[in-house]
Amino acid sequence: MPKFLIQATYTPEGTRGLLDEGASGRRAAVEHVVAGLGGTVEALYFAFGEDDFVAIIDFPDPVAMAAVSLGVKASGALRTRATPLLTVEEIDEATRRQVTFRPPGA
Repeated sequence: MPKFLIQATYTPEGTRGLLDEGASGRRAAVEHVVAGLGGTVEALYFAFGEDDFVAIIDFPDPVAMAAVSLGVKASGALRTRATPLLTVEEIDEATRRQVTFRPPGA
C-alpha cells in the first residue's frame, strides 16, 4: 500500500476544536476517515513549531490520499502537506529504470 507522510498545521479555528476535543478525539477522527477509504494510520504525533501534527498513513492508492486531502483542506481547519514515501526497494527499482532527460538549455 502506498505510504504518505502528512504534515499539518491547525488554523485558529482548528486549534479551538483541538482544545475542545483533545488529541484523542482528533486521532479518532483521523483514523475514522482513513479507514473509511481503506487505509491505516501507522503513526500520528502532535508537535509544536511549524507543524502541529505529523502522521504516516497507508492508503490503497494515491486517489484515496487525494480524497482525504481535499476534504480536510475544504474544512478550513488545517493546512496540510502530503509527501509520498518510498521504500528502499522502490528506489532501487527506480535506479534500474533508464530515463533520457535533456536539461533546460542543453
